[in-house]
Amino acid sequence: MRVSVIGGSGVGAETYERAVEVGRLLGERGHTVVCGGLTGVMEAVCKGASGTGAETIGILPGEDRDAANEWVVTPIATGLGHARNSLVVCNGDAVVAIDGAAGTLSELGLALAFHRPIAGLGTHEIDLEGFEAVGTPIEAVEHVERTVEER
Repeated sequence: MRVSVIGGSGVGAETYERAVEVGRLLGERGHTVVCGGLTGVMEAVCKGASGTGAETIGILPGEDRDAANEWVVTPIATGLGHARNSLVVCNGDAVVAIDGAAGTLSELGLALAFHRPIAGLGTHEIDLEGFEAVGTPIEAVEHVERTVEER
């Protein structure tokens, strides 16, 4: 399964480590990580997944594939800026949101529009069908696995 992981580009140490753990868990369970390919949560989730040998895909806002963080296996340059957020969520079967600001909020809205199940870990609270707030990285991974399997 492909899991899009979205979140803040500038995060503190605790959030960074939570994102590393999400990436590690996804990788250990054989999933591919899709993200925006840059810093913060995107970097951390790729770092965690890469330690397991998992595929990581970074869908970048700019035209330079070399702008991806060092743990992105497959960088995809788009030249679309924030409009690339649609591609990030559309290319996952489910979404894990960690932290985040306006860009993450836009991705959450797109994920709901694309009917992707979402696990929210310390991110925006959304009271809409399809969004589930969770408390730990393992709860986030188990939620998206279970929800996709049930579909």
